[in-house]
Amino acid sequence: MNRVSTSGSYSSVLANLMSAQQRQTEAGDQLSTGKVGTDLKAFSRNAQVLTAMQTLDTRLTGFTEQNAFTANRLDIQDLALNKAADAADQTRLAISNALASDRADALMTELQGHFSNAVSALNTRHAGKYLFAGGQVDTPPVSANQLSDLTAPATVIADFFHNDDYIDKARADETTTLNVGQLADDLGTSMFTAFKDLQAFEEGGTGPFTGKLTAAQRTFLESQISVWDSVHSNLVTAAAKNGAVQNQLDSVKTSMTSRQTTIQGMIGDVSNADLAKAASALTQAQQALQASSQVFLALKGASLLNVLR
Repeated sequence: MNRVSTSGSYSSVLANLMSAQQRQTEAGDQLSTGKVGTDLKAFSRNAQVLTAMQTLDTRLTGFTEQNAFTANRLDIQDLALNKAADAADQTRLAISNALASDRADALMTELQGHFSNAVSALNTRHAGKYLFAGGQVDTPPVSANQLSDLTAPATVIADFFHNDDYIDKARADETTTLNVGQLADDLGTSMFTAFKDLQAFEEGGTGPFTGKLTAAQRTFLESQISVWDSVHSNLVTAAAKNGAVQNQLDSVKTSMTSRQTTIQGMIGDVSNADLAKAASALTQAQQALQASSQVFLALKGASLLNVLR
């Protein structure tokens, strides 16, 4: 004699129904997110490895973002250094032209323009901070505005520079720290000294530079050619130093990108779902759910009285 239990049948069917629903949900989530799961429990024994790799990836992302900021700073710094070097080169050219024409009608006016460009270059800002001010990033590192400022009584060239000695650094990765900063007084002292000599001569007994050059003026200007060659060379060297740091940073960025690509690939190997397998599992779960639903509906029409008849 067979024993019939409606409650037992219902329990079995409901268990199958709930299991199919859970499998369907899991497979659907994998297809929609592309991931094995949404929490570390889904990764079982790989959870610790995955956490470590994600931590490393986050750290590399932080370095990448910082390096992008540093690269932008170095680009702006390169423009400023080349602007200062160009001011020195144009000053030398103006002096050469005056010697070639044997006249200096507008020489000092032209030199004032080049001086202003040099001051502007040394007072360049990036992200609201003065690049060449050392640690005094809120204070313009150069305070002179006119050539005549340089010859003010009781002043020396150092009075016009307000940076400190701090050299700004940037950490490019776990083992690489770059010296990205340069200082206004290191860059500008020789230039400003040369400008001061020109202004002092203009204001002295053998000046001013107007009209045809005198013998004394010609001799003085001829002596300034080599001075400005040296000033220009020093600024070109500073720009080259900045370029060397840019190249070093580019090398670190390339290595960082390669490392992060590898790490992200490893994370994907652990966390990314097999979409073909997930699609198959979803189909099977849907079929199981349909079958369980049909059995459940069939049980609703079943009655023990039908068996007793």
